[in-house]
Amino acid sequence: MKHVLFIYLVLLMTNGLLAQKKIYKENWESLSVHNESPEWFSDAKLGIYFHWGVISVPAFRTEWYPYFMYRDTKERKHHIQTYGELSKFNYHDFIPMFKAEKFDADEWAQLFKDAGAKFAGPCAQHHDGFAMWDSEVNPWNAADKGPQKDITGYLEKAIKGNDMKFITTFHHARNLQRHGGDTAKFATYHSHFAHVPGTATASTDPELAKLYGNMPADEFHEYWFAQIKEVIDQYSPDIVWFDVWLKLIPVEYRKKFAAYYLNAAKKTNQDVVIAYKQAAIPKTVGVLDIEQGGKKDLSETVWLTDVTLTHKSWSHVEGDSYYSPELLIRNFIDVWSKNGVVLLNIAPRADGVINKEQRDILIRIGQWMKKNSEAVYETRPFTTNGFGYAKAVDGTHGGQSIRVQYTPNDGRFMVSKDGKNLYLFLLGKPKPGTEIKIKKLGKHLYYPDEGLSKITHLGSNADVKWHFEDRHFVLTIPDAEMDDIANVFRMTLNK
Repeated sequence: MKHVLFIYLVLLMTNGLLAQKKIYKENWESLSVHNESPEWFSDAKLGIYFHWGVISVPAFRTEWYPYFMYRDTKERKHHIQTYGELSKFNYHDFIPMFKAEKFDADEWAQLFKDAGAKFAGPCAQHHDGFAMWDSEVNPWNAADKGPQKDITGYLEKAIKGNDMKFITTFHHARNLQRHGGDTAKFATYHSHFAHVPGTATASTDPELAKLYGNMPADEFHEYWFAQIKEVIDQYSPDIVWFDVWLKLIPVEYRKKFAAYYLNAAKKTNQDVVIAYKQAAIPKTVGVLDIEQGGKKDLSETVWLTDVTLTHKSWSHVEGDSYYSPELLIRNFIDVWSKNGVVLLNIAPRADGVINKEQRDILIRIGQWMKKNSEAVYETRPFTTNGFGYAKAVDGTHGGQSIRVQYTPNDGRFMVSKDGKNLYLFLLGKPKPGTEIKIKKLGKHLYYPDEGLSKITHLGSNADVKWHFEDRHFVLTIPDAEMDDIANVFRMTLNK
């Protein structure tokens, strides 16, 4: 008997070691074995990233300045009037002006943590070809040019040091010039830089070509992968996130990246996330991101939305304005109630300052998150996501808009992972004494063995009265101080 038990234990250990040594292969079937949404990601609810880099220097209109400056646009006219002709002042001439002299990674990380974020990190490379890390692959990088600082390295240390997960986002699939040899076709949308003779965009200099994407497609695809591989090797991100144009990268390279990342994560014992947009990666391998939007209904799978608190541009531009904490948090709650996670974008100045307006918004978000943390983090969607009258228009990139105007008549639900508490979020400031009638809860909470034992308002810890009426669950707002943004009621279930 002891001999049989010994063999059984050896087999268990062997199988465990084999599982640990499993190598992900470059095919979707093998990659789908990966858990695309680990527990920590579902628990996290909020992350922060930022469009910051050389794109922050011109600070004019939008982060697409390098796209528009080489086309017949307002940006081009502004550029010529402000900096001179394109033949003399090109996009790379902005790089020495990107100094980031006031950048403080520790201060940023603390701000993100105070805002309630559980993961954070940089836009590692936007469409413009400038790498925000210490790169040997890309000569146009923040450690060698511009700030002459390993921005990503400093942030990784500070963010992970504050017990947050680390995200790096990649937008550079669009950096390749896809003009098919037609140099006059400036309107080519899938090429960030137009090919304009007499400017740096048309240069065949090997170094300039790497910034402006003026190279053969096969060469670019290797370059695309080599840069992501470098970031994985040097900074071990917990999330690698891709913008829309990932679909333009041949599928074999997408598989190559995923296998490399997942195998690297096994070595560092990380449960990582691949985030993608549209249909660039199978849903069994990554987490879908819907830009500036949200799913209209409760989702069986975890999803992500990237939203920005700025009105005009994802990067810093002069004269921009910002969405209020009230609007942002209420829409966050709607996302969470449908099994989503939020990635919030901010816009630092080129010198590394996050302005007071944005800081104030982040701090207010953090105050609300801290007060209601038990109903946010480590919770899961309920059987119904909510109720109300707010009208949601279609989002610009799918789903519904992330800018819905909610009121206290709109409610959303979340439930604790252990199933002991149901949380009701009212998306505004209800008046004490108001009765909130919720038909959707009547059938869930009416029966005594599945009903309620207590309801508490999280902000004030006040007890809340309730009753059933005509198949409706009726909650009476207590005579207590209500939050201006949103109010949460803990419903202790009979479990």
